[in-house]
Amino acid sequence: MQNKLEPGNLLYSDGNLAESGYAFSLVKTYNRNHIKANKMRIKEWDYYYIGNEHFGVALTVADNSYMSLASISFLNFDKPSEKTKSFIKFFSNGKLNLPSTSVTGDVIYKSKKCNISFKHEGNKRHIEAKMKKFDDDKDFRCDIYLEETNKDSMVIATPFKKDKHFYYNQKINLLRSSGYVKIGDEYFDFNNDTYGVLDWGRGVWTYKNTWYWSSLSAIHNGKRIGFNLGYGFGDTSNASENMFFYNDRAYKLNDVHFDIPIDKKGNDDYLKPWKITSSDGTISLLFTPIINRHANTSLVILKSIQNQVFGRFNGYICIGDERITVSNLLGFAEKVVNWW
Repeated sequence: MQNKLEPGNLLYSDGNLAESGYAFSLVKTYNRNHIKANKMRIKEWDYYYIGNEHFGVALTVADNSYMSLASISFLNFDKPSEKTKSFIKFFSNGKLNLPSTSVTGDVIYKSKKCNISFKHEGNKRHIEAKMKKFDDDKDFRCDIYLEETNKDSMVIATPFKKDKHFYYNQKINLLRSSGYVKIGDEYFDFNNDTYGVLDWGRGVWTYKNTWYWSSLSAIHNGKRIGFNLGYGFGDTSNASENMFFYNDRAYKLNDVHFDIPIDKKGNDDYLKPWKITSSDGTISLLFTPIINRHANTSLVILKSIQNQVFGRFNGYICIGDERITVSNLLGFAEKVVNWW
């Protein structure tokens, strides 16, 4: 059963989630000061991916209390390659002052080697970043504006099976892009059928968890089409985060399963085609990988294994009696395992 969230505070006075469910906007009010769990367990982040048929850029600013992270990735799909560079600082403890909502407030990260900002300017989001020696001696710079094209987004509030632990998440698909990326003297045009997604997350997480997430924002047969599919983000018995965006509307979907091929050693074979399906038959997608943005970070008792795979989707998603065909559209699917 999927519960639609009502407006109100996200947390009760005891720090537990007031209501679990989904919404099409941030109807619940998040306040870091209302959290009653160990403050070192708080995770807050803003992540943007912006891309088209040829290349993409991903930018992260995160404050995980015991550490902060600033990260930039650039992906080239024409000659498959990716470059990621990240900076970590310890014991940030909320010092980044990430906004309590995605609707207002700015995200600012500054250091000697890396500056990233996500600002609201009028009805657009202004994404700027600079990083010295991003790729060998080549500096990175981007200046991109993002405009929302759909009034609806994916929002979930989910508990974990541990007292005072929760996740509040918004994914905004189909953010229309205008701007550029420069790496050294090479210029990449982020206009014309280039779209982004915002992953806005706030919560108190358990130590070990595994999540699956897939996202698409594109133009198909002259119409904007996108989806957010995933699971593993807490107890989703009252709401999944599966949503389909088509023709300026959002449609709620039920469950989803990621079938990742297994190699002869019994490990996930991320660069072989995946199947993404639902038990009710409304989702049937074949995902053919191009690039795996793999990261394996280990800091004593903290560890993160990330496989964010970019590739092409084919298949269909059903909304009511209508079957929408997905043909050779570029997006990503990921599996992330955290001990954090």
